[in-house]
Amino acid sequence: MSATSTVAPKDRGAPLALSGRDLDGAHLDLAGFRGKVVVLNVWGSWCGPCRAEAGDLEAVFTAERAKGVQFVGINTRDLDVSAAKAFVRSASLSYPNLYDPQGSLLLRFPAGSINPQAIPSTLILDRQGRIAVRALQPVTRAQLESLLGPVLQEAS
Repeated sequence: MSATSTVAPKDRGAPLALSGRDLDGAHLDLAGFRGKVVVLNVWGSWCGPCRAEAGDLEAVFTAERAKGVQFVGINTRDLDVSAAKAFVRSASLSYPNLYDPQGSLLLRFPAGSINPQAIPSTLILDRQGRIAVRALQPVTRAQLESLLGPVLQEAS
């Protein structure tokens, strides 16, 4: 599998079923975002490339949310939630983040859809909640916008 891949609509699997607790302990379920294009970003506060891409992710979220785009982060391998919260504050992230200290949420992804060792990773879900794009590498603002554009153009 290459570092970035797209999945044609006819080849997409079932909607991704994923829910858990956010950094404040509140329940968060991706099903609540059906009808929106969802960008999922897996990150850790200990991850240099994650810190490097965070500003670009927030910039794309801010620019695209009015078009029906929702971002959700998945913090992984931070055993202390305070480290994750500090990362969110320092990066000025305004979108919700699931807290997954043991990586158990990542194990719920369909086989082959994400590599839990490839941090950061970004998935783009179509409006039905199906995986449309995988980027198993850090992304820049320009890369993310070019990957997001075609999914936004799809009929809902």
